[in-house]
Amino acid sequence: MIQKFFIALLLSLPYFAQAQDIPPKPEPARFVNDYVRILSADQQADLEHRLKIFEDSTSNQIAVVIIASTKGYDPFEYALALGRKWGVGSKEFNNGIVLLVAKEDRKVFIATGYGLEGVLPDAICKRIVEDDIVPHFKANDYYRGISNGINDIIAATKGEYKPQHKKSSSSGGGIFTWIFIIIFILIGFLTKGRGRRGWGGTYYGGGYGGSYGGGWTGSSGGSSSSFGGGSFGGGGAGGSW
Repeated sequence: MIQKFFIALLLSLPYFAQAQDIPPKPEPARFVNDYVRILSADQQADLEHRLKIFEDSTSNQIAVVIIASTKGYDPFEYALALGRKWGVGSKEFNNGIVLLVAKEDRKVFIATGYGLEGVLPDAICKRIVEDDIVPHFKANDYYRGISNGINDIIAATKGEYKPQHKKSSSSGGGIFTWIFIIIFILIGFLTKGRGRRGWGGTYYGGGYGGSYGGGWTGSSGGSSSSFGGGSFGGGGAGGSW
């Protein structure tokens, strides 16, 4: 019994060390937490207002956390540990999201709570980071990158996110596209009436939009927000610039 206790203690040491390097939960809770001052006061106020409206209408919570460095920890582990320590999202629905930015490390990571992994899978998080956040961070436009990321995350929770599609540099690609479309239409006619699953339903969130959050309604002028003990299980994706 004693040996098992010490083994468990040793395995938990990295988590405790990491937790000590995570900022304490803000009181009262804030959705935008800029510890390195890369956002102006007006920019912070704008993002905070939008995230408050999002919480009021869905109960989902997005915490933007901007730090200098994860101090050697993997951004994935750091973001999850932060989400758990702060309890982003509600305990009932686990509907929290952490958008972590480590400026000196040039790393960004989106971590999702258990309850939102269905509408915000790793693949979508990766596309959001690569398409709409990192390009602006490379240009030192942190506000635009974070703003775009928030817009995409909100759209994904509603099943409305549409990833960017890069155009092919080869002009011959269009012929194969048309051939594919024709084949797809023919298959559609042949399988009509057999019952089909909609393309992209799972990837984009399908009918999940609005299923998390308990159907809260309200206005941004309500009471101050608080993180409610949401849990994170390992979903999300990130990138660097």
